[in-house]
Amino acid sequence: MELGILINLDEQVDKKIEQAAALGFSYCQLSAWKKELHTAEMADKILSACQKYNVKISTFWCGWSGPQVWDFYEGPFTLGLVPSEYRYMRMQELMLGSDFAKMLGVENLATHVGFLPEVPNSEQYHAIICAIRQVAEHCKKNGQFFMFETGQETPVTLRRAIEDVAADNLGINLDPANLILYGKANPIDALDVFGKFVRDVHAKDGCYPTDGKNLGKETPLGEGKVNFPEFIKKLKEVGYDGTLTIEREISGEQQIADIKKAKKLLEELI
Repeated sequence: MELGILINLDEQVDKKIEQAAALGFSYCQLSAWKKELHTAEMADKILSACQKYNVKISTFWCGWSGPQVWDFYEGPFTLGLVPSEYRYMRMQELMLGSDFAKMLGVENLATHVGFLPEVPNSEQYHAIICAIRQVAEHCKKNGQFFMFETGQETPVTLRRAIEDVAADNLGINLDPANLILYGKANPIDALDVFGKFVRDVHAKDGCYPTDGKNLGKETPLGEGKVNFPEFIKKLKEVGYDGTLTIEREISGEQQIADIKKAKKLLEELI
């Protein structure tokens, strides 16, 4: 396994890639929410920085426009491809993100698909599956895998969706902390359900929810409920040998300090 870092795409992305290299990372996952930056000029800028600082992009994480509320009440009605009123627009945005990732030579495209319905025998579920299939087909034309980031659904619901889409270019961007933050699963046990589909992993930590409306709290790696020694061991057991992308959802000097600490801890484990 190799270590990487999550980088948010903005006008200073070349400086962020330089910083990633300075911190000792040779991989990054590029997270993009600003569609206006999906240009050939930006792709050239990113590729130039990656070549200069010897950093590879493991996955392009593609966001989407429209409302987004990260909780249990409004989340199911605002996130990903689940809300019907935003579905077509976001499908188009994901496909444009796939085209931009192709410019970068990246074969993994990831996103939050949303709160996938637990009950499969519904019109809503089948409409979502059809939407995912269309995006996956577009990714396949670009030589890419389409990946679900974990968290907003149980592992068996995610596996069922992958099976029902029935495309051979689907994968999982496993965020162990999200499974805990959303109260959906223990990430180690989840690998028994969908381990063979994992193509990238977020190294992030957090705690379970303490009320019925809000997600649990993200923590520095090693201070939450993800048992990283056992998690890394289980990843190896299921044959995963890809990147571990450190993600810390704060900013400033404390973020850098937490990333350095996480890097040291993970290096000892892998």
